[in-house]
Amino acid sequence: MKNNRRGKISEFIARMYFRLKGYKIVTKNYITGKGTHAGEIDFIACKKKTLVFVEVKERTSLEKAAYALRAEQQMRIRKAAENFVAKHQKYAGFDYRFDAVLISFPLKIEHLENAF
Repeated sequence: MKNNRRGKISEFIARMYFRLKGYKIVTKNYITGKGTHAGEIDFIACKKKTLVFVEVKERTSLEKAAYALRAEQQMRIRKAAENFVAKHQKYAGFDYRFDAVLISFPLKIEHLENAF
């Protein structure tokens, strides 16, 4: 299976996993736009008054997936999250956190709350 296809499947699985845990998916593949130096957020979820910015990492093992989330990427995701909250004022009073979902095949999944 091609990497891009595996990535899209992994993101879909992660969103379904969050839905099963009672989260509402606010948006997927959020991109701030050119010139912002912010990265893409795989998806944003919400539960009660908490907004969760989620990065999905798929690798051959969960350990390799955990090491794939680099500090530079974390900074870009934080900038994208700031951009999202600034553009969507209805979430201004919400708590927020940054989670990661690690996936490997055959299917293993791990949800890391407050991953960074």
